[in-house]
Amino acid sequence: MDSINRSRETYFLDKLLDQTFGEEASEQIRAFLSTEHIYVSATREIVTKLENLNDEFKYSQHHNPIHQVTARVKTPRRIVEKLARKGHEMTLASARQNIHDIAGVRVICSYVDDLYLVATLLTSQSDIELIREIDYIKNPKPNGYRSLHLIIAVPVFMSSGPESVKVEIQLRTIAMDFWASLEHELAYRLADKQTEQITRELKDCADVISATDMRMQKLYNAVIQSGLG
Repeated sequence: MDSINRSRETYFLDKLLDQTFGEEASEQIRAFLSTEHIYVSATREIVTKLENLNDEFKYSQHHNPIHQVTARVKTPRRIVEKLARKGHEMTLASARQNIHDIAGVRVICSYVDDLYLVATLLTSQSDIELIREIDYIKNPKPNGYRSLHLIIAVPVFMSSGPESVKVEIQLRTIAMDFWASLEHELAYRLADKQTEQITRELKDCADVISATDMRMQKLYNAVIQSGLG
């Protein structure tokens, strides 16, 4: 029964792809689907490493630096759309070379210092290659967005041997994630109707949240140094 259902899904997917994207792009989407498991495996590798680090800190230092970890893999449709938007060749090889966030992991921490701690511990592991780091905490985007972005490569062990796969990791505090989630929702609802006042309000909120993050970090540090924590 399961194989029949998948055959039906494939049939309807093929018709939808051909109608929406045309034959060439549709073929590439099918190619992306055939390699999707590689990116899923890469996110699983990273999530496991992060969970191991968090468990170690829980027992050795009575502190969980990581509040939450989520992972996702871009849909083939989004990959094709991004390739077209950036003017890249619409092939699987082009996607793997030019799109670094096909696989994505988001790490939510309680404190700002924890973001840098987790990033350092993760990228110092021998099988992790750090490709690029973008620090939107020290250098926020004009709209107020703050986060620490890492582009890394992790080996995924397939039957044919290890394969290096790129993963984008976003590290945020709970407060940063709260702001980013609501800003994303508002931007989607407003589309091109966002006013200068709303933009300014969002930036002000981001600044207030950042200041609160820093105050909470100082408070946490004071508690630890006093021996109360």
